[in-house]
Amino acid sequence: MTDEVRKQNAEFDKFADQYRTLLDKSVAASGESGEYFANYKAQYTLGILGGGFAGTILDYGCGIGLLTGFLVQSFPEAKVIGFDPSHASIRMATPQVGNKARLTAMESELPEKVDAIMLANVMHHVPPAERQSLIAAIAGKLSPSGKLFIFEHNPANPVTHAAVRRCAFDHDAVLLRPQEVIGYIRQAQLDVGWHDYIVFFPRRLKWFRPMERLLTWCAMGAQYAVVSTPNRK
Repeated sequence: MTDEVRKQNAEFDKFADQYRTLLDKSVAASGESGEYFANYKAQYTLGILGGGFAGTILDYGCGIGLLTGFLVQSFPEAKVIGFDPSHASIRMATPQVGNKARLTAMESELPEKVDAIMLANVMHHVPPAERQSLIAAIAGKLSPSGKLFIFEHNPANPVTHAAVRRCAFDHDAVLLRPQEVIGYIRQAQLDVGWHDYIVFFPRRLKWFRPMERLLTWCAMGAQYAVVSTPNRK
């Protein structure tokens, strides 16, 4: 573990007990809470894996378990694991998730291979010099038919920039464009299966949200998703 990672763990330990409040405050302009965005990611994943998915899902960098909890709801047949190196965050996640998922702050306790890995709004906290090695390590945990889901803030969206600036635990954030993520994926010998922009309309325009599935090409989504699979060549 590098000194930078230790520093980040200490930072997230400090924010764990107020994480939800700070997150909700940062996204208040959307009219939604942090739970809306976590559920959005779970539903996006559901659309790709299907409701009958019964493999192992690893929520890597799960924080206080918002996404983990929605993954448990969306995939009742799957085995869901939440990992975060912040011990305080895992303690906060336990009541959120209950006994429906396995939670750990110890990377050594993770299985060698999993069928789906979620990396949701994690990469912008990783120092740029360490991003490729993280993706390579995570890619090594994918089963032969596994899928890696990376969700990130879209730096091309000005509202997203404002939300990141308002968020206390994003003070170290270095946003990255989809092309950077795709570059890491390809260097890790993964194939890009999906590259979609997501989250377009605030709550006050929620009647337009059914159209979002038609706008995945539009680079103004508040976030984006890149889904990859092991290269079989």
